[in-house]
Amino acid sequence: MYILGINAYHGDSSACIYKDGHLIAASEEERFRRIKHWAGFPIKAINFCLKEAQVSIQDIDHIAISRDPKANLGKKALTALKNRLNLSNIINRVKNLKKAASIEDEFMLHFNLKAGELKAKIHNVEHHRSHLASAFFASPFEKSALLSIDGFGDFTSTMTGIGRNNKIEVLETVSYPHSIGVFYTTFTQWLGFPHYGDEYKVMGLAPYGEPKYLDQLKKVIKFKDNGLFELELKYFNHPSKGVNMVWEDGIPAMDSLYSDELLMEFGPARNVEEPLEQLHRDWATSIQRITEEVIYHMLTHLQQKSGLDSVCIAGGVAQNSVANGKIIQKTPFKKVYIPPAGHDAGTCIGAALWVYNQLLDLPRTEPMLHGYLGSRFTNEVIEELLKQKNISYTKLEGDELFDKVTTCLIDSGVVGWFQGRAEFGPRALGHRSIIADPRRNDAKEILNAKIKRRESFRPFAPSILKQHIPDYFEQVDDVPFMEKVFLIKEEQRSKIPAVTHVDGTGRLQSVEQTIEPKYFGLINKFYEKTGVPILLNTSFNENEPIVNTPEEALNCFLRTKMDMLVLEDIVIER
Repeated sequence: MYILGINAYHGDSSACIYKDGHLIAASEEERFRRIKHWAGFPIKAINFCLKEAQVSIQDIDHIAISRDPKANLGKKALTALKNRLNLSNIINRVKNLKKAASIEDEFMLHFNLKAGELKAKIHNVEHHRSHLASAFFASPFEKSALLSIDGFGDFTSTMTGIGRNNKIEVLETVSYPHSIGVFYTTFTQWLGFPHYGDEYKVMGLAPYGEPKYLDQLKKVIKFKDNGLFELELKYFNHPSKGVNMVWEDGIPAMDSLYSDELLMEFGPARNVEEPLEQLHRDWATSIQRITEEVIYHMLTHLQQKSGLDSVCIAGGVAQNSVANGKIIQKTPFKKVYIPPAGHDAGTCIGAALWVYNQLLDLPRTEPMLHGYLGSRFTNEVIEELLKQKNISYTKLEGDELFDKVTTCLIDSGVVGWFQGRAEFGPRALGHRSIIADPRRNDAKEILNAKIKRRESFRPFAPSILKQHIPDYFEQVDDVPFMEKVFLIKEEQRSKIPAVTHVDGTGRLQSVEQTIEPKYFGLINKFYEKTGVPILLNTSFNENEPIVNTPEEALNCFLRTKMDMLVLEDIVIER
């Protein structure tokens, strides 16, 4: 039985495919379109999944889309009338909902099918149920508390629940217009970061300031006795004007969410061209801190209500790795699972699993222990590409390859590392990575200035051999998807300055030999030579989606100042 899951007409459009409950492939559409957060119908990702499964669209038994246009329909209509929302905004939303509702027509059109040729049953799965399913059904827990938090999806921003075996029970929801995600995005825009997905910049900036504005922000977001929250709506545009968004065939975009009332209360918004002052850093710290407090407030209530010691979390706000790293300390939960694609791209997996487990009542299969689900290429394909472009290379395997690459790293080199299947989700996890020596004081500056070309305040991540986590980090936990930030032990920070953020933290990726033997082997060789079981790891891209093909990796290598490119077993040097 084949189930195709899709996230369509929404940011981070994506697709996945399951065969008898086993995940065969998953990818975001942006990897093929080369446009970050691409929104629309993910036809290229769908075709990729079908090719990986070696089936046609007519072989698919179920199609699950992580949107349900009928969900909260009454609330949507009532809100539109009550707030006299802008007519053009309503028309745009209706068009978007109509596309999600008529998904069968899209498949008929894209695959040139006639009536009756699509045998698959279509399932619209509500957005936050898809998030919950993407976390719980993929987790190793038989029973767990569940939390989904993001901006909005199907008129809901937050959902809690309990997962037991192959069923999810929804407990509580927070509906439009109240949203932690919208709160964070609004202040992200106000701080001068206007693009869709810029919230991580505020998270990276936060350690440079002090939480001076918590009292002011408590006017904006209110903690409720029932463990939930609500916004003071006068500070936001979306309750009266709606959220005017562009979701079709390109980069998602939205209008400014902050109101004139917010500007009068907190001051003018920073222009994107203005320098960052200490004021902005302090606001970033305060925004991050109050967001963390709301998350822990909800989780503490959820733990008390559920009585469980494990929690699964998904949604855009679940990408806040700083908050994630403190959950065990700040709440009664003892175990946390966050999938590799906790953001909206991961809802394609959640929708498919909701159908398989919840609707079809089939037993859960293996947990998701890695995110290597995307495109892959053989040495032969890579060599053919290089021969066509007349680029010289050497081919090395095993220890010889590890020795060559680590020598380059120790000699101050920066290496593009392209291996196996591309990662599904926003993090490079050693398959589409740029790597460097974490001991170098100048590594951040070199990577930012010559390759990544991004803000200097943003940190780089440490990939660490799993067994050495207790030697370097204050907390001991398995972090396979780079989803949590932990404090680095004070005595170790001077040894790895390139991956130590200004507040002494690192967003680590634990690397296990049984799951990723080649990346483990490379880091282990570096450890043998240096005594440090860590490599600096950042995504293989330059202000674009993470590279997906050998040609994209080669182009990125040639236009930047990387010293070495490794494509599977093929080594290219300057």
